[in-house]
Amino acid sequence: MAHLQIEPRELKQRLDRGEELMVVDVREPWEHEICRIEGAQLIPLGSLAANLAVLEQADEVVLYCHRGMRSLDAAAWLRAQGVEGARSLTGGIERWATEIDSSVPRY
Repeated sequence: MAHLQIEPRELKQRLDRGEELMVVDVREPWEHEICRIEGAQLIPLGSLAANLAVLEQADEVVLYCHRGMRSLDAAAWLRAQGVEGARSLTGGIERWATEIDSSVPRY
């Protein structure tokens, strides 16, 4: 389970470079309405299994939630299903809002 997490700064740098990353918001739709990382797909935690085929096609999947706990569980589960490139955003969108993009609403 090496490198199960990715720091907000590293994710931002990689997105800025145009790297092929699938960014997935595992929060609930109401949370996604409040704030999101630009370009992220909403796949709530309870829908991950139903979307496994889509997630398996990505070389690298970065998952995030509010503070990083649900996404860490999701990344570990995806790794167990064979999605080796699954990682969780450390600190979730909360840390993204404080360290990377202050325009992202906090809740």
